[in-house]
Amino acid sequence: MADLQINRRLIMTPGPTLVDPRVSQAMSNQIWGQFDPDFTDIMDQTMALIRKSFSTNNRFSFPIDGSSRAGLEAVIGSIVEPGDDVLIPIIGRFGDLAVELAQRAGGNVHTIETDWGQVLDQDQIIAEIKRLKPKVVAMVHGETSTGRLQPLDRIGKAVRQIGGFLVVDCVASYMGTPVLVDDWQIDAAVGGAQKCLSVPAGITPITFNDRFAEAINQRKRVERGVRSAEDADQEAFITSNYLDLTQLQDYWSPRRLNHHTEATVSVYGLNMGLQLALEEGLENRYARHLRIHQALNAGLTALGLHIFNEGDHEMPMVTCVEIPASLGDGEAFKAMLLKEFGVEISSSFGSLHGKIWRIGTMGYVVEKTNMVNFIALLAAALLTAGVNVDTKAGLAAFNQVYSD
Repeated sequence: MADLQINRRLIMTPGPTLVDPRVSQAMSNQIWGQFDPDFTDIMDQTMALIRKSFSTNNRFSFPIDGSSRAGLEAVIGSIVEPGDDVLIPIIGRFGDLAVELAQRAGGNVHTIETDWGQVLDQDQIIAEIKRLKPKVVAMVHGETSTGRLQPLDRIGKAVRQIGGFLVVDCVASYMGTPVLVDDWQIDAAVGGAQKCLSVPAGITPITFNDRFAEAINQRKRVERGVRSAEDADQEAFITSNYLDLTQLQDYWSPRRLNHHTEATVSVYGLNMGLQLALEEGLENRYARHLRIHQALNAGLTALGLHIFNEGDHEMPMVTCVEIPASLGDGEAFKAMLLKEFGVEISSSFGSLHGKIWRIGTMGYVVEKTNMVNFIALLAAALLTAGVNVDTKAGLAAFNQVYSD
């Protein structure tokens, strides 16, 4: 059998991201049993760290085994019942994903949409909330397909006033820019491990409050093999077993419901990633992401490239660059950049496919040396492809803004 060969890469996508070596080291430790008291202590520690990361006091703050889509499906599939009205503001691909998940749960979905590359005005969303009075409003905070950060700090209050629930996809914004769950009155939020937290995909931190828990527990059904006399057998139950938040909350509680085999190594990694982030300090971490984003924008502009919708609600962890008209095939260039220079960037979807590249500045990669290397390698690849860029000017502009 041939040895597994993993070539070196500079990953500059909006996820996955380069993993902090200290996280990798934590994940190389011995596997413990999921009910080992030493491991359940780590579970409790991890829940406390997740609460701090979301700026919340929610007792229900724990990870889902699976990538962020599993977290989104668990939250939406647990709160949305067949026939429920669900309002979804859409500013890109992942708003469309929320529609997909809500429809699969049987929801009656209503949408508000804008052109990709724009955000929605909160007053417009609030007016639609008051008109429809939906049970659930599900929206994306950081839309990586367009590089936009959707304002939503006033939405939770409006949803609460009509007795609904606000569910927010914070997968890409989590740990890279403020996500204030309690202050914004978010009922359930889904984060991401493989983005600004720099932990391998496969585990997803979530949080939800007591009113959300009370609502989903009306559909609670503990499977027969582990059901106790106190567990009601609801007729209308959450259809997914694996992604049933009512059973998962019992698994992560002192009850330790024997629901699934926990991915203990992934918990080690998440725990370490959260420790590192919180030791850095959330405000320092947010400032680091914003500083690098601004410096990279300046550097790429000085190269001769154009930032897509610069200054219009940009995410501080995704830079969207217009593909130079002189280049022709942006996908072929992206493949060449990876093969010949070891650098990976992303294209986009839908109406922006073939028009922009998406460059992720997330977590561990967000430091000066990586950015200088990226600008130099990107410039070299563009010159190789026949695009005239000014490498010296790009590096100088990056350094100027970074140093200010």
